[in-house]
Amino acid sequence: MLPDQKSAVVTRLQKAGRIVAMAGDGVNDAPALAVAEVGIAMGTGTDVAMESAGIHAVAGRPRRHRARPPSVAGRPWATSAKTCSSPSSTNSAGIPIAAGILYPALGLLLSPMTAAAAMALSSVSVVGNALRLRVTRL
Repeated sequence: MLPDQKSAVVTRLQKAGRIVAMAGDGVNDAPALAVAEVGIAMGTGTDVAMESAGIHAVAGRPRRHRARPPSVAGRPWATSAKTCSSPSSTNSAGIPIAAGILYPALGLLLSPMTAAAAMALSSVSVVGNALRLRVTRL
């Protein structure tokens, strides 16, 4: 197809209410890459195609790329949930016990030093959990 024919096809699909992704690597793909909602330029392509597209694929062949949005998006969310749940549960139980809430009924009292150590360890777990994202292979 000629460049204007490619961009016409993209425009026609958009007018029909579709969201269009276009992949290309040459000068003749640049107009359609610029018009599409998602333009993907192959890494072996021309500079014009790279400038027109919003996404640059490093390898020249699309089959080498595997889309992994769910895993990429899910990991930070899961790590945040783990990061928040552990210290929250430790602190919500440890602070009232250290304050003496169970002492009248059960005679149970947590020393403030033990409570402070638990809070410090929870801070270490927060930092350690967050640092796991740096070494996670996406």
